[in-house]
Amino acid sequence: MIATIAELRGIADAARRDGRGVGFVPTMGAFHDGHRSLIERARRETEQVVVSIFVNPLQFPDPRDLERYPRTRDRDLRDAERLGVDVVFAPDEREMYPGGEPAVTVDPGPLGDRLEGAARPGHFRGVATVVAKLFNAVGPCRAYLGEKDAQQLAVIRWMVRDLEFPIEVVACPTLRESDGLAMSSRNALLSPEDREAAGSLFLALSEAAERARAGERDAAALVAVMAREIGGTPGARLDYAAVVDDETFEDVRMLERPARALVAARFGDLRLIDNLLLPTG
Repeated sequence: MIATIAELRGIADAARRDGRGVGFVPTMGAFHDGHRSLIERARRETEQVVVSIFVNPLQFPDPRDLERYPRTRDRDLRDAERLGVDVVFAPDEREMYPGGEPAVTVDPGPLGDRLEGAARPGHFRGVATVVAKLFNAVGPCRAYLGEKDAQQLAVIRWMVRDLEFPIEVVACPTLRESDGLAMSSRNALLSPEDREAAGSLFLALSEAAERARAGERDAAALVAVMAREIGGTPGARLDYAAVVDDETFEDVRMLERPARALVAARFGDLRLIDNLLLPTG
């Protein structure tokens, strides 16, 4: 394990000089099988695998959410060793933000104000800022990110494109529990009752996908299906249901090109999100 940006930059630069491609998996720790699948893919496809573990305070508008975010560093380090990770970068907050909260941050653009951005003001600015710092430290690499956080993935892709980072973003499929719930570090904080109710997210997405597969093209009808499923589940409080263009994340009226269904809801005092690419025929 290393803890400084200088060490990380030196190791990654040395790997590239030796002709070894760098695979990078940025995480906030509390590994689950979704994280492990990203690491395993990076291990298969690159010669030098770097994993970061940093719970980024800038992306938590609610300090209580930051405080209770799961932290399992010792277990994560054992997992990383077992999975063949070459370098774990685990800085503290002072290393990442030596002057405290930075005066200069990365504007995530209009996408940062919609959906998750509207529900969590400042969240995507915090995400874009820390990822930009990590990409700058690692340098040219393949970055492996999960599709579970689809809007976050889109923000990072746009940042890489518009700011010309020498990074190849590799999107990896969402891994799910046996009932379809998307794997998330937050799932461990759900009570048994809330855990059962949380299955409504995937049920809602699946029903929308079935309607789309059967020929439904009206996005409003699909949104209504998802809202009814989640809203009718005891213990679930719907935040939003939406159908958006898969590239621009703008709301769509009719499914005429690839579109993604998105949902967010609260279960107890936890908020979960999920998404699914809708079939086109």
